[in-house]
Amino acid sequence: MLKSVEPNYMERAGPFIAKLRGLSGLPAEELALNAWPAAVGKRLAARARAVSLVRTNLIVEVEDAVWQRQLFQMRGPILQKLREVLGAEIVTGVEFRIGSPRCPPQRASAISPNEDGIVDPVFRLVYAQSKRKAAK
Repeated sequence: MLKSVEPNYMERAGPFIAKLRGLSGLPAEELALNAWPAAVGKRLAARARAVSLVRTNLIVEVEDAVWQRQLFQMRGPILQKLREVLGAEIVTGVEFRIGSPRCPPQRASAISPNEDGIVDPVFRLVYAQSKRKAAK
């Protein structure tokens, strides 16, 4: 949760916040996307990535429905931190969406069957041994 952040977190974020506020010429979306890690911390930013700003709603991509539910419950404190970093007018809402999986499912490598049509290497070995015994 956001409350378990180290005590000197805001001290470390202070220069970053000052730099963001000094860059008022940047588009609001760029400011909001760059402020996300400062507002929620590195650990949470590694699991949930701000992807766009639609009007004043920050869209955050999460890994799965569990993260979506957890962050939805924490949206009040998260929004408050974002307002501390950016000011009240840039981000007025946060929406959590399930993104594409980071590690897509792996395909099984195809094993070609031998002349007997047996694909599984263990069954192929058992079959070959039993074939040799029967030939004796």
